[in-house]
Amino acid sequence: MPEEIEVDTDKLHGEIHEELKREGGSMLKAIALTTALFAALAAVAALRAGGTVNGALVLMTEATRIQAEVSDQWAAYQAKGIKSAIREASESAWIALGKQPPASFGEERQRYAREQGELAQVAHDKERERDRKSAEADRLLHLYHPFASSVALFQVAIALGAVAALTRVPMVWYGSMAVGVCGAALFLSTML
Repeated sequence: MPEEIEVDTDKLHGEIHEELKREGGSMLKAIALTTALFAALAAVAALRAGGTVNGALVLMTEATRIQAEVSDQWAAYQAKGIKSAIREASESAWIALGKQPPASFGEERQRYAREQGELAQVAHDKERERDRKSAEADRLLHLYHPFASSVALFQVAIALGAVAALTRVPMVWYGSMAVGVCGAALFLSTML
């Protein structure tokens, strides 16, 4: 009995390469390459989608905070109006009694009116700031959807690539590439 079994490894190596060629080895490499490309693009698109939605959420939060400040300004505006109306009612009571109301009543009403004007101006400025932040958030949310859709298309392309690699059916791979190219077109058009 021989101590070692001799196997012609060169012949075996050649047969393995022939089998890979017959089984679609170059096709598998091409599928792997396109699938890896689509995975990389999907990762970038997912980052962009996440970044836009996070930016939109920050802006919406800011807009909500500013809206609270606007409400405070308008509440202070109304309070000044109520104080002015109370002074005017007090003045009317003095006049109804046939007496001259204190001069401070008129001065206070003028001060309240001036303060109301200042409060209204601040409220209007804050409303414009709130509207700018809200519009920017809406713009970012509008960008999110195409980014997210491109990620979905890349995922479908990757899945089709996996099916093509398993089945070695070229038409499935062509479908994978077509879906991936659509995802890339949507992603790039959104970027620009």
